[in-house]
Amino acid sequence: MARALTGFAASPAGAATTAAGPYYANPSWDQTLPSSTRFIVLSNMNSAAVLDRETGLVWEQSPSTSTFTWDGAQFHCINLNAGGRTGWRLPTIQELQSLVDQSVPSPGPKLPSGHPFNNVQSSGYWSATTYAASTGSTSWVVAFNVDVVDPYGKSVPPLCLVRARRTGGGSSVISGRNHGERRAGRL
Repeated sequence: MARALTGFAASPAGAATTAAGPYYANPSWDQTLPSSTRFIVLSNMNSAAVLDRETGLVWEQSPSTSTFTWDGAQFHCINLNAGGRTGWRLPTIQELQSLVDQSVPSPGPKLPSGHPFNNVQSSGYWSATTYAASTGSTSWVVAFNVDVVDPYGKSVPPLCLVRARRTGGGSSVISGRNHGERRAGRL
């Protein structure tokens, strides 16, 4: 079952919550930050969003647990108002995979220990990235229970979860599996 990711779930223990911004996200691709300093719950967004200081991306703190087709996931993100803010979208496959911690055993969710996300399910989450060999009918999905990345039919069950990410560019197209590739996002 896949879902759209607008926020993740788990115990918020250890995550840094700071005073109202401004928050400066200098992406640290050359280093791995511990969860206690990697993630900041954004109080100026009513604590409904999390800044990932390792990538510079902003994520919804508590994603929907509903399942969606890919089009439904896109619609959900476009209409999302989290923390009093709009401008959310589905993440690319690279952005979504940047949250995966491969050291977490199955059944997951495979997120860094002490992360601040809530409602993250151990199942598949849609990405905005279309599988190039599919002529547009398939998108990449990340399974947070087993750290598997697979193409999924955009309208065929099982449906996926949504994880929203705020602002930045649109979707991208890749021609093959791209495990672990990361790109810095814009805020």
